[in-house]
Amino acid sequence: MAAHELEHLRTFLTVLRAGSMSEGARLLGLSQATASSHVQALEQRLGTVLFERGAAGVVPTPRAVALAREVAGPLDALDDALAPAAAGGTETIDLGGAAEFLGEVLAPRLDELADASASRLRLRFGLADGLLDELRAGALDLVVSSVRPSQRGLSAMPLVDEEFVLVAAPRWRLAGPPGRADAVAAALAEVPLLAYGDELPIVRRYWRSVFGHRPDALHPIAVIPDLRAIRAALVAGAGMSVLPRYLVESELAAGRLVALHEPEMAPLNTLYLVARTGELDRRDRLRALAEAIVGIARA
Repeated sequence: MAAHELEHLRTFLTVLRAGSMSEGARLLGLSQATASSHVQALEQRLGTVLFERGAAGVVPTPRAVALAREVAGPLDALDDALAPAAAGGTETIDLGGAAEFLGEVLAPRLDELADASASRLRLRFGLADGLLDELRAGALDLVVSSVRPSQRGLSAMPLVDEEFVLVAAPRWRLAGPPGRADAVAAALAEVPLLAYGDELPIVRRYWRSVFGHRPDALHPIAVIPDLRAIRAALVAGAGMSVLPRYLVESELAAGRLVALHEPEMAPLNTLYLVARTGELDRRDRLRALAEAIVGIARA
């Protein structure tokens, strides 16, 4: 392979991981025009389009994802072999996951994770399906996922079960002693609802598990795709929502939030720690990071 073709592949992989041509160029110290010309040359060489370009950045085509999966390992290995002389042997590990879990559970102990893995960590927030695709493509090294991956080439271990709690400010506490489930559900329909998504993904799971039916009577007054922002709105008295217990533990203890209903069996969702198959066996630092994450999450 010619040197310029190797450079084009490295530019392609960096742009894919960065999600934009301009950011990829910046990371490589290139002009955006140069980075774009590298990608175009590679597209001509392969006879296929690698990115769909839009206002928000670039989206890799299926062919680009497949190519990244093929070249990421060799290119990263080459970079790792050359990096110690310039960077003192420090490896960068890219960790993906939901912003809430990474921000609330892992971020406060990043120094422990960095020390355990002897690596520099780079966090990426997103939804599980997109992050798992990036993991397969080599853009991430490890993902905390809210779903068990079905893609080939990925291996998952159960990390921790997150418990869901129906919470609101004390002003919305239901009057009287707990009644039958159907009576509780009817009373809750009078409380304003804040949801994570239009389809009420977390609320729907809670309602079906606890009350045995979909929350068809509920209509959110606001949809906020950030659980921490929902928490802040609930503390201010905006209404109710269903959140992971780890996210509201201190608010419940301080009385800023209350559980509107406490079922005998709280709904659970398993989080998984996912890596490319065989990577934890091959990479000592990645395995050390995974073990440290497991220890923190289960504590």
